Amino acid sequence: MTQETAPAPGGKHWLLAERRAALPARDKKHRPLRKAIHVMCFLVFLLLPATNLMRFDLPRQRFYFGGAQLAISEFSILFFALMFLMCVLIAGAIVYGRIYCSYACPQMIFSEWSLALERWAEKRAQAWFAGWSKATRTVARGMLFYGILAAVSVVLAFGFTSYFVPPRDLLSRLLHADLVTVGGFTGAVVTLLAFIDFAFLRLKFCTTICPYGYLQGIVQDRNTLLVAYQDPAGACIDCRKCVRVCEMGIDIRKGPFQIECVHCGDCIDACEDVLRKVGHEGVIQYSWGETAGSGQKESWLRRIGLRDAKRWVILVVMAGYLTAVSLALALHRSVMIRITPDRTTLFSVLPDGRVVNRVRLDLANRSAKDVAIQVWTEGLPGAQVGLASNPLRLAPGESVERTMDLAAPAWPGAQELNPIKVLVQSSDRPAPEAYEMMFIMPTKEN
Repeated sequence: MTQETAPAPGGKHWLLAERRAALPARDKKHRPLRKAIHVMCFLVFLLLPATNLMRFDLPRQRFYFGGAQLAISEFSILFFALMFLMCVLIAGAIVYGRIYCSYACPQMIFSEWSLALERWAEKRAQAWFAGWSKATRTVARGMLFYGILAAVSVVLAFGFTSYFVPPRDLLSRLLHADLVTVGGFTGAVVTLLAFIDFAFLRLKFCTTICPYGYLQGIVQDRNTLLVAYQDPAGACIDCRKCVRVCEMGIDIRKGPFQIECVHCGDCIDACEDVLRKVGHEGVIQYSWGETAGSGQKESWLRRIGLRDAKRWVILVVMAGYLTAVSLALALHRSVMIRITPDRTTLFSVLPDGRVVNRVRLDLANRSAKDVAIQVWTEGLPGAQVGLASNPLRLAPGESVERTMDLAAPAWPGAQELNPIKVLVQSSDRPAPEAYEMMFIMPTKEN
């Protein structure tokens, strides 16, 4: 056996080793971090509708956001929530460029996964069926790839459709292979579209169809975070590894403003891996704008992207919308109660002489537990509330819309218009709500 010796001082290999040792320690690689975030985003994608953190329930006309159940008619909360999310996307594009595309976009995540699965299927087919003909291995690769992709497409379609149909209901339709109802048919169509997308279209969607990629190119400015090629010392050895690892198939050396570039950082890792072996730092790096920085130490605010007044304004706007959403959710009540007089008939008189005024009762239990609601009156002597059960019990998600009779005998001092209060006590609240209205009595001439 031969014993490996250290490079002789002054020799070529010794100088190379010295240059390597003099290089500053590099940051962690970007690709492992990005893939970890992809996994986290996929789990969030599945958990949001399952936990009702964000979901549209179209059959019941409900919107779940932050654990609160909102009626579609509660437009203010929906408006502020959607405006806040839109500001987050736009602000992310202005400050951090294509960060959404590379780190959080479902199309990018599943397209890259599909490409990796295809490469894995190719290797497995070569290893498992090495003695078979090339045509047979191709068929085996296709069956393996498309079979797994078909199963995953069902999972993706289920996750997407769960944002609009209750997951438990959707699972029942899936297990019964329901293709007749709207929910089942929608799930089947989404499954087919997902399969076609990630089998054939994949990253072409990002460069030909997706409008958000073009929007990001419009809103970015000279201080936007980019992946830029900067080689003033001529260290690039033209190995083209940065091109080979790029999922979008571009050459970053041609500029950072190519529409295909999502600034994922894979080329940064590739360049660092190669050039550090020859004693140089990588020539591709994240940069605030296309040109390199001055090298001076910057404040942490500038390092996180708050580099000019425009970004501070964006931050203030985002904080405003977030505050509005938080206040709206804080003021939101899990049980909606609405009491209004029904004046289609001013009053009616029963055979026993009691006068009846009709009231419209609208209730909606938007909480996750049963509630009991009791109704009574003040200022109406001898009144009887016309409910079959009082308190009235509502299951989670249940709504009640009905008319209710308030019947009362004439009392001394009664006028034609008598101010009264209808009080409603919900079991989820410490105090009742009072609704003021007029109880109409017949005049003496009537």
